[in-house]
Amino acid sequence: MDTKKPSPISRLRDRYEWLDHAVRAAGRYQTNHGNHYAAAVTYFSVLALFPLLMIAFSILGFVLFNQPELVARLKSEVNDAAPTGLGDPLGKIVDQAVEQRTAVGVIGLLGAAYSGLGWMNNLREALTAQWEQVHDKASFLRGKLADALALLGLGLALVLSLGLTAVGTGFSGQLLEWAGFADLWWARALLVGVTVLLALFGDWLVFLWVIARLPREPVTLRSAARAAVLGAIGFEILKRAATLYLGSLSGPAGAIFGPVIGLLVFAFLVSRFILFVTAWAATARENQRRVVTPPAAGATIRPVVTVHDGPDGRTAAGLVGAGAVFGAGLAWLLRRR
Repeated sequence: MDTKKPSPISRLRDRYEWLDHAVRAAGRYQTNHGNHYAAAVTYFSVLALFPLLMIAFSILGFVLFNQPELVARLKSEVNDAAPTGLGDPLGKIVDQAVEQRTAVGVIGLLGAAYSGLGWMNNLREALTAQWEQVHDKASFLRGKLADALALLGLGLALVLSLGLTAVGTGFSGQLLEWAGFADLWWARALLVGVTVLLALFGDWLVFLWVIARLPREPVTLRSAARAAVLGAIGFEILKRAATLYLGSLSGPAGAIFGPVIGLLVFAFLVSRFILFVTAWAATARENQRRVVTPPAAGATIRPVVTVHDGPDGRTAAGLVGAGAVFGAGLAWLLRRR
């Protein structure tokens, strides 16, 4: 009889469903190489920044074209904000952005397409791994087209999310002023609550799209919707922490290298968090695979019958002994006659 007592963690898991769910999600994340996939997604996230910056410079060049007064003003502000010795090189970069705006834009678009599709492919593979899906590999062109459509859908979800956040932060204050409630503390508190709720709702839409629509195979929408709530809350916390980190930077070195390091850490943490939330959705009770043990095969009794041509050893010994006794008795009777 096994009298081994369950461990404290096992007892807590039996008592609290959320803890048991978290342990299952962490196990799924580790088993399916969540950190490795997060590193790959982070690499393509950072790689995509350079072509996006090139596109931004190209747009800036088209805006500043034939407007020398704006170019001079921009160069003056860059020179004042940049550390000593970097003002002139940054000013030359502004001039080159204006002069080579078309070439920079085309190269940036090509680079953004390459890095964006690579980012989406790695993200979809990572999400599929957390769901433990088995799918057939599509052809190269079909796979790239599917990734492009998924990237477009994610972009629309992000635009909608940012739009809700902008409405909450940009227009709600004006609404209070128009209504004459700007000086009331409860109205300002209500405004903060509405802003936070709109931001959370926007994040929820993004996480819902990522968890439910980006894996290679269809998944349950109910599990994704519940996990997206956790994703929205955690993402808001990460954004607040990143804002506090950027606000704490000071000095020329911190202003230059701090945002780059912070961006790398933020991208890696967000990638890991997305995969963990996906593992949370995949390990929900309704998604647990039921292991059906097949019934044992019927026992077949086959009696083994061994046939010998003659007696075995024990029988032969008994016969010899009986013959000796019979012979001795027969000889005794003959002597008496």
